[in-house]
Amino acid sequence: MKQIIKYYILNIVTVITVTMFFSCNDNYKEVQKIGVSENEPIGEAENFNLKYTDSGRVTINLLSPIRLDFSNRDFPYDEFTKGITLYFYNEDNKKSTVVADYAISYSKTNIIDLQGNVVVTTHDGNVLTSDQLYFDRRKEWIFTNLPVTFKSGQDIIHGNGFDSNRNFTNAEVLEVTGIFTVEE
Repeated sequence: MKQIIKYYILNIVTVITVTMFFSCNDNYKEVQKIGVSENEPIGEAENFNLKYTDSGRVTINLLSPIRLDFSNRDFPYDEFTKGITLYFYNEDNKKSTVVADYAISYSKTNIIDLQGNVVVTTHDGNVLTSDQLYFDRRKEWIFTNLPVTFKSGQDIIHGNGFDSNRNFTNAEVLEVTGIFTVEE
């Protein structure tokens, strides 16, 4: 009888010990997250001013009153809740401006999603307005599939989409309607 009780106790201790070894895992990432809410940014910046350069020349300047850093997420991003201003400088250092009420920049895809009263003013005075525009930093391309209005001189062009390089030298309004001058 004592032999059977020892056998049961030994089996129980063995099961508990094996369970403990297999239940342990590397949870360093989880420990890092302690104290950081899943819905909170890992960092905040006020009066944010970022300059992108190429060969020592500023090509893009990004300004925002508030930048929220969510780089601790599986799909990291920066959020600009109080709006954003982007200045694009061409090779001749002429400035075009993009203003939006809200923006979110995704690190993995290099896409900036501009939303709410988006206004693009080119260095030569053309103005594009839309509710949403995307800027692909890698391809240096601006685009949307939403309605846009493009004003150039006396011409007012409406469309359902827009594509352009960052210098606006290859701009195209898609599905065009509106009032515009046509040369014979």
